[in-house]
Amino acid sequence: MTSLRKVADYAKVSISTVSRVINNVPLVDPKTRQRVEAAIRELNYVPNRVAQRLRSSARKGLIGLVLPDIQNPFYVDVIRGVEAYAYQHNFAVMIGNFGQNETRQKLYLDIFKSEAVDGLIVAPSQGENRHILDAIAEGFSVVCIDRGLGDVDVDVVKVNNRKGAFTATEYLIELGHRRIAHIAGLSHIPTTTERVGGYKAAMEKHGVDVIDELVRYSKSDYESGAAIMQELLDLAERPTAVFAANNLLTLGALKTIYDNDLIVPDDISIIGFDDMYWSVSLNPPLTAVQQSGYDIGNKATELLIQRVGAAARHSTNVIFETTLVKRKSCKKLTRN
Repeated sequence: MTSLRKVADYAKVSISTVSRVINNVPLVDPKTRQRVEAAIRELNYVPNRVAQRLRSSARKGLIGLVLPDIQNPFYVDVIRGVEAYAYQHNFAVMIGNFGQNETRQKLYLDIFKSEAVDGLIVAPSQGENRHILDAIAEGFSVVCIDRGLGDVDVDVVKVNNRKGAFTATEYLIELGHRRIAHIAGLSHIPTTTERVGGYKAAMEKHGVDVIDELVRYSKSDYESGAAIMQELLDLAERPTAVFAANNLLTLGALKTIYDNDLIVPDDISIIGFDDMYWSVSLNPPLTAVQQSGYDIGNKATELLIQRVGAAARHSTNVIFETTLVKRKSCKKLTRN
């Protein structure tokens, strides 16, 4: 591989002159510039973009986006929002999907840091998130989405998970349901804690007992939703309604309901957290808590680019409200 020094020797100039030509610095004699450019072509030299970024203190126009599960359509919407705002402001986006695995999360953070990105947009995975904290300590601009970092002073963009879950559960209670199951995500994830908290608060407000066997924690994926729904249907007294904590859990739960020859909402009502584009295509159309991943990603990118330009500004906590979109997957419970 041709090195910067080989180009300099070939063109009979200094390494710094070659670097100025590559970075299009104007203070280079035109004849010297032509000689260096000819040497680059003849030697087929390809600049090391990583080294260039690390040597430069200027803005790089590059954002690292670290997400837990791009199989989840919610995060696809987040990506769309991030990319749209970034593109409008001449930034490119690098994406790392860590699958709720801390080792993979560290790998992507290390790669993005070595690329000297201008900043990072991350959905924290769990607990202390020490690898994200390390990036902040090293001076990288960071914006958290969907979840915060506890008491750490950092920009956060999310939705009001607790209120969204409260509204969904209260709606089921108002329809007469009392045995309401909640299929939750992993117990250590902040969004899970907030949504379970909203579910329990609605139950307690209306004097409905929270039954431990009806609250199930799981991975936030399709397979887990299907498996947990089967466990709930196998109970001696199955639930009359289910509130699922994300779109993949909802789809898995629906599969199991139909596999058991049950009808929504005649046999069981269901609400999902995440109103996806396919919600209206289900039969019956799904009642769901609507949150905009696109808006979250868009706003997070806006905050990150602002922080790149003003690193010392105070942190911002943006919380979008959710909306319960009522369709036909829930039915008023008739008691004899």
